[in-house]
Amino acid sequence: MQSARLCEGWDKGTFEMFNLDWKVGGTMKIKGHISEDADRFAINLGCKPSDLALHFNPRFKESVIVCNSLCSDNWQQEQRDKHFCFHKGSTVKIIIEFLGDKFVVKLPDGHEVEFPNRHGYDKISYLNIHGGFKVTSFKVE
Repeated sequence: MQSARLCEGWDKGTFEMFNLDWKVGGTMKIKGHISEDADRFAINLGCKPSDLALHFNPRFKESVIVCNSLCSDNWQQEQRDKHFCFHKGSTVKIIIEFLGDKFVVKLPDGHEVEFPNRHGYDKISYLNIHGGFKVTSFKVE
């Protein structure tokens, strides 16, 4: 059983799903609107808030996408991608593929960001999206 909730969070609101049951080979499609005053937003995937396999974090002030993982509330080494195609006030679609050994995030302009599955998870049960991004549609395949 999947459950979702919207709660107040970091910048605007937080979209969270528990008991996601997203398995290797799956694709996640997230569409949403970036706020006009967004500093950043994040898409977090893992088994719980303290253990994230993927932290995908576009930062507008730096014009960079930071990816990382969180293990028992401890951040690991950041990976930075200078390909920044996000614009404040725009509506975007982000596609994430879960390939087992890595995640592939397809950006709105077709560029791909790859990040290793450092935890070795074969299933993702937790999703959190927060910051200057309002989810308008969400689909897991």
